[in-house]
Amino acid sequence: MTTTTASLGPSAHPGVLADLVAGSSLLRNTLLVVGGAGLTGLCAQVSLHTPLSPVPFTLQTLAVLLVGTALGTVRGAAAMLLYLAAGAAGVPWFAHHTHGLGGPGFGYVVGFVLAAVLVGELARRGNDRGILSTVGLMTLGNAVIYLAGTVWLAMDLHLGAQQAIALGVTPFLITDALKTALAAGLLPLAWRGVASTAALQE
Repeated sequence: MTTTTASLGPSAHPGVLADLVAGSSLLRNTLLVVGGAGLTGLCAQVSLHTPLSPVPFTLQTLAVLLVGTALGTVRGAAAMLLYLAAGAAGVPWFAHHTHGLGGPGFGYVVGFVLAAVLVGELARRGNDRGILSTVGLMTLGNAVIYLAGTVWLAMDLHLGAQQAIALGVTPFLITDALKTALAAGLLPLAWRGVASTAALQE
């Protein structure tokens, strides 16, 4: 008896969700990068300043991690670099329609680029397919954003490490945990939808 093993190519098992998008490579990737930057800028406008921190609560960290995961290492990093560069050049799409270099929250924007690289690479390796692995992926991405943001915050406001953490990390832990839970539901669900669609086409 002969057993035949089917080999599924990249189209059947894309590295990241963006690999499913049809179209020419250059045009597709350009639109994905611009769209990822635009989504981040849009989510940054959902922001709230509180006495807890000089950095506002926003939805942009959720956008960053979802964009990085969905687009992958290179495209995710490119989207965040575009977001950073355009905002620094004058596009008013940082939180509260601000722009430019510097300010207490700018380190978080720098952290977005690093986080997109990390979560994009982890997603390329399949870590966005299950709930627990997605939670781990998002937690690591948030940690990178916290690190870059808190170091910048400490330097910008001349704070000690403990005070910088109290202002730059602690206030955001609960809301970021909720964002992580949301992503941990959405991403595996998206992949299950992909698998179901592929099964129906066979």
